[in-house]
Amino acid sequence: MKTNIILYVSDQRASATFYEKVLLIPPVLDVPGMTEFKLNEETVLGLMPSAGIKSLLGDNLPDPDKARGIPRAEIYLHVTDPESYHSRAVLNGAKELSPLLDRDWGDEAAYSLDPDGHVLVFARKNFDK
Repeated sequence: MKTNIILYVSDQRASATFYEKVLLIPPVLDVPGMTEFKLNEETVLGLMPSAGIKSLLGDNLPDPDKARGIPRAEIYLHVTDPESYHSRAVLNGAKELSPLLDRDWGDEAAYSLDPDGHVLVFARKNFDK
């Protein structure tokens, strides 16, 4: 099963630049209305302007801009060096919510809010537990 995770963003260009600097990978698609980053063979992270999804679905969709800054989900990424990813996120405009700490579910994880207010987590398994 292939998975596409799409975040609604206020500024596609700024969000694309943020994620490229944080993930250290270029987008595989970057056209007006959608930027995509291939996270692995089965997962793509997409960035779509809020205006694009409003145009696509019209008034049936609650306005995503009205929820800006109110987290409703998180992007939880297992990486080999979560501290570096988290540091790059904060250096590029994310707001730190929690530094890298051991979590009771067996991961080390660091939490931040991306510039659009999406919760972004970088984690790795803590094999000492």
